[in-house]
Amino acid sequence: MVNVQAGKRNSLTDVEGILVGHHHVLDPDATLGSGAATGCTVVRIPGGATAAVDVRGGGPGTRETDLLDPGNTVRQVHAILLTGGSAYGLAAADGVMRWLEEHGEGIPMDPADPGRVVPIVPGAVIFDLPVGEWGIRPTAEFGYRAADAAAAEFERGSAGAGVGARAGSIKGGIGSASVVLAEGPAAGVTVSALVVANPVGSVFDPRTGLPWGAGTDGPDYFGLRSATPEQLAHANALPVKGTVLNTTIGVVATDAALDPAGCRRIATTAHDGLARATRPAHSPLDGDTLFAVSTGTKETADLPLPPAFPGNLLMLDAVCTAAAVCVERAIVDAIRTAAPVAGIPTYTELFGR
Repeated sequence: MVNVQAGKRNSLTDVEGILVGHHHVLDPDATLGSGAATGCTVVRIPGGATAAVDVRGGGPGTRETDLLDPGNTVRQVHAILLTGGSAYGLAAADGVMRWLEEHGEGIPMDPADPGRVVPIVPGAVIFDLPVGEWGIRPTAEFGYRAADAAAAEFERGSAGAGVGARAGSIKGGIGSASVVLAEGPAAGVTVSALVVANPVGSVFDPRTGLPWGAGTDGPDYFGLRSATPEQLAHANALPVKGTVLNTTIGVVATDAALDPAGCRRIATTAHDGLARATRPAHSPLDGDTLFAVSTGTKETADLPLPPAFPGNLLMLDAVCTAAAVCVERAIVDAIRTAAPVAGIPTYTELFGR
């Protein structure tokens, strides 16, 4: 799937009906240990969408992930929270729920009163507490404002949940990517990803300086070239990330019509993209978590297969492959768009654009 055509925005919101909003605080003089440098990002899906999740890291911080098991009852989510602040940051989900309730978004619980709804808001956190002051982390107000800001266009890099992110020895951030499948059993389907890159592992090859995530598409796709010996020497001399907790989190989306089991398969395969772009991935020091959502607005034709197989099997396979590519590209986007925060060196400072 090399050089698959990107969507119009090359972002998660290329899947129609999905919106992204950030809220963060960032002091220009923040350091490791002082000032404000944290935030959250909300993926809002008006009307809801089918969803699932796959948690791979050894140290996850999550909310409502059990609910997303395909064997459980509730089959839709209304928003997904990606946040800094470690476990404290899960408080931001309360603000997302408040915004959704005020706007009538959620599971209707009383036919006589449409205002009685229960919004479903799963979430996951990254550990960014050492960036900025330990006690400054996302609150319910952050979640409310991020939900309110959700739109088709959004900032990347050091924004929202990506403000305090670090990717190994360099600045992490939030990135996005999409593909539109032009042919085959999933022709016309859009697949996209939004990722907060905050791994303990490295995101670039120490031999070339190229992002590991450029491996599938090749450096030409991103307009990249190998680093000079001087650049490599500087980058490879950076101290390794010293925090015990880290984590890469994100959302993959498609407009293909899928049930919760299909979404779970997409979330599982999307982790392949994370593993291609980060080394190591899924470590005991990470809480790597990827959600998958299906808006179901794009119909595809089932193909004749033996009765033991579902009719959409080949479509699902194509979407899974695209999801991994989107995650890989989104991690490259995150580190290339990251701006300096708290003196953490960025990829572009080290290797140029």
